[in-house]
Amino acid sequence: MPTATGLLTAEDFAAMPTKGMRLELINGEVHAMAPAFGDHGVATMNLSILVGQYILARKLGRVYAAETGFLLSRNPDTVRAPDFAFIQTSRVTPEAHAPMWNPVIPDLVVEVVSSGDRPSLVADKVRMWLDAGVRLVWVVYPVGHSVVAHRPGQPEMRLAETDALDGFDVVPGFTLPIAEIFA
Repeated sequence: MPTATGLLTAEDFAAMPTKGMRLELINGEVHAMAPAFGDHGVATMNLSILVGQYILARKLGRVYAAETGFLLSRNPDTVRAPDFAFIQTSRVTPEAHAPMWNPVIPDLVVEVVSSGDRPSLVADKVRMWLDAGVRLVWVVYPVGHSVVAHRPGQPEMRLAETDALDGFDVVPGFTLPIAEIFA
């Protein structure tokens, strides 16, 4: 299904058979992702439950599970799937939960780093989310029990297991001891 340029569109990507593989479309090219290890799954689920419950109880917006595809750019098209995402109520549109790639850029994205992830690819992913308009990216490191918070125009915040995660103005009032992510 490649176009004249050899690159796929988001629509081509949606029509592709995945054969059970986890895939993303980055600048028109398909990238496969290996399944995650147990430490990744525990950290992702714990954080998703804890921040998700907080958001839903306060009716702050919609939360999205891992593997939800977000359309970040066109020409060439990019569809990425974070481990967790949140869109504030004021920005939720009917398209944000339609059966298509979500065109609404999340306010918060969580990426949990697998042991085999290359640091340069993690940095590229964070940069891509921020460039698309994400206001807060939490990068969770199960190995080392730490989190790095990224916000546009702000220095990154490195948080150790003894620190607390902060939702800033994106998830107002949310704090969580980092240790609870890895419990």
